[in-house]
Amino acid sequence: QVQLVESGGGLVQPGGSLRLSCVASGFTFDNYAMRWYRQAPGKEREWVASITDGGAITKYADSVKGRFTISRDNTKNTVYLQMHSLKPEDTGVYYCKVRTLFSYWGQGTQVTVSS
Repeated sequence: QVQLVESGGGLVQPGGSLRLSCVASGFTFDNYAMRWYRQAPGKEREWVASITDGGAITKYADSVKGRFTISRDNTKNTVYLQMHSLKPEDTGVYYCKVRTLFSYWGQGTQVTVSS
């Protein structure tokens, strides 16, 4: 079965950096685009970034453009989200997602940006 396992979250000061990872299994990883989403307390889940199956094309929400970088290592079935210049408004639970026949989500990893 499809599994997505995120890690790398934590508490970081404003201006700091974190790198999130999402390890995938149960499907042919390099056949599918991958996406990161986040959900802040009291808000709806929002899309953050996407990467195509081969990694050639990436897209970002305006709120993170220039600060976050999505990448993938198809040899490790892993997608990453490198986050720099973090702001308090980046706080939330970060999820990776894949859409095969259905949409699958990981359990999420908490990112807290606070001094």
